[in-house]
Amino acid sequence: MIVVVDYGMGNLRSVQKGFERIGSNALVSRDIKDIESADKLVLPGVGAFPECMKNLTHLGLVRPILDFLGSGKPFLGICLGLQLLFDESEEFGLNEGLKVIPGKVKAFSRSMGLKIPHMGWNQVIFKKDVPIFEGIANGSFFYFVHSYFVEPALKADIATETEYGVTFTSSIARNNIFALQFHPEKSQENGLKVLRNFSSL
Repeated sequence: MIVVVDYGMGNLRSVQKGFERIGSNALVSRDIKDIESADKLVLPGVGAFPECMKNLTHLGLVRPILDFLGSGKPFLGICLGLQLLFDESEEFGLNEGLKVIPGKVKAFSRSMGLKIPHMGWNQVIFKKDVPIFEGIANGSFFYFVHSYFVEPALKADIATETEYGVTFTSSIARNNIFALQFHPEKSQENGLKVLRNFSSL
C-alpha cells in the first residue's frame, strides 16, 4: 500500500490522482498505523517550511516518518517533502528539519534578476543512475514551483541538477529515499513515469 502523508498542507489529492492514473492505489492518511504499515510512503508538500514542521510535530508524525525512512522501504518526497528531509531551512529564519539528509535549504537570490518563485518547466540533468528515473531521457523537462532549493552536504546524495540562475539540486537519492524538488504529478508523461517507477520498487 502506498500512503500519502496528510499533514494539512500540500497537493494531496493531485498526488493521489497521479498514482491513480498509473493504476496504483494511494491512501491519503495521517493515521500513524497507516504510515507504519505502508509498503511505500510519500511526503508531498506546498507551503512554508516552518509551518509544515510544526504540523508534522503537532500531529505526532515526525517519529513514524523517521522510523519509516529507517525501515528500508521506498520513500518519495515531493517539493517541500524534499526540503523537510534536510537539517535546516532559512525560510522565515533558521528552522530545523527532519535531519535525515545533511545539508541546508536556501533561498534563490533575487539579485539574479529572475522571477521568484521558479515556476514552470525546466530540465533535469542526471548525476547518477536512480531507479525512479529509469526509461526517462537525461535533460527531460519537469514542472517546478519553488522559491527555495536544497544544498546537500554530500555530493553522493545528488540525483539530478537543474539550472535557474544557479545550478541547484533538483532531486536526491540515498538507499530507499528518493525526493524531488519538481512535481511529478504535474509533469505529464515524464512525471507519471517517475510515479510508475516508484510504484514498482
